[in-house]
Amino acid sequence: MSEVLNHFLKYISFDTQSRDGVEAVPSTEKQRVLAKELANELQAMKAVDVRIDEHSYVYATIPATMEKKVPVLGFITHMDTSPAYSGADVKPKIVRNYDGGDILMNQETGLTMKVSDFPDLLKYKGQNIITTDGTTLLGADDKAGVAEIMTMAEFLLAHPEIPHGTVRIGFTPDEEVGRGADFFDVKGFGADVAYTVDGGGLGELEYENFNAASARVIVHGSSIHPGSSKGRMRNALLMAMEFHNMLPVAENPMYTEGYEGFYHLDLMSGTVEEARLEYIIRDHSREKFEAKKAFMERAAEYLNDRYPTGTVELILKDSYYNMKEKIEPHMYLIDIAKAAMEEIGVEPLVTPIRGGTDGARLSYEGLPCPNLCTGGYNFHGKFEFIPVQSMEKVVELLLKIVEKFTEGQ
Repeated sequence: MSEVLNHFLKYISFDTQSRDGVEAVPSTEKQRVLAKELANELQAMKAVDVRIDEHSYVYATIPATMEKKVPVLGFITHMDTSPAYSGADVKPKIVRNYDGGDILMNQETGLTMKVSDFPDLLKYKGQNIITTDGTTLLGADDKAGVAEIMTMAEFLLAHPEIPHGTVRIGFTPDEEVGRGADFFDVKGFGADVAYTVDGGGLGELEYENFNAASARVIVHGSSIHPGSSKGRMRNALLMAMEFHNMLPVAENPMYTEGYEGFYHLDLMSGTVEEARLEYIIRDHSREKFEAKKAFMERAAEYLNDRYPTGTVELILKDSYYNMKEKIEPHMYLIDIAKAAMEEIGVEPLVTPIRGGTDGARLSYEGLPCPNLCTGGYNFHGKFEFIPVQSMEKVVELLLKIVEKFTEGQ
């Protein structure tokens, strides 16, 4: 069994699901358990400057093994898993020498991952694919990244004869709820540049991401007995539906791809008296992103004109911005990653992220930080999978990037 697989299977046994709407970081205490385990492992590997802060950010250093001065390089990823699906008691299943057919994930329920639904499976015929039994997510987002970074660190620390510069490692909590960079110690981390290891299929390389915001819509109604409600009832549920129906139908995740942005209704709840809608707003274009927020403001204003003032409250909050403008002055990071992929036999696929990473926030805080692949697919749900050979290649990629930084810039 490969070292990266050993690490991965160990880390997915830790339930680190984060939770929305919690002010504390980490949002769940169980994230602290994996943070302590990673710090212990790094100390056992003889990494230096290993520390965990009060928010469970884990930092460590792989010391330079040569005198030549090269940029201090960082690798960063997150420990938490998505609130969208359970990460407790993960039961991984390794499909060895995958034959290219549908994968029966759970004998009892008959749950099957079909090639017709997930054609990316066919890229990995003959390889070993890890899935779950369908009762949880797998946790490859982003324990695959954690395992790959840890395996790289283990190798470099075990082989001090390999020349390289200083390498920093950072693991964050709460990335999945948009708070992964909130307390990241950029200055203390001490890297000149970094990569997040938080992408998808093998070969993905990303330096463009969505501009992102959240929107909370609170609709205040008036509940009156329906038998005597004419002219008096104001149904918050219906007014909330009216708000949603004003949004462009086609600007919905199920209809968009590539650089196209969207409004995503993520949660709705309520009664006649009060209703709530929770949205995320996304667009790669800053201009279109601002226009989407302005459109929501106009929709709220319209309803407040139509109904009593204060009927609709709209709370907008920016989450992160497109890192492209912060990476473009440092495009050598992309050139190095592309060259490293090509040298290990991986075809680079430079694509925009239809999401975000801690690296987007960190890039705006002065740490240029594009995103590398992990090898995984179908994150945040029961059909998540990752090929073992892809994780092994990502470890090789990280080592190759370290090697290329040794050459200096």
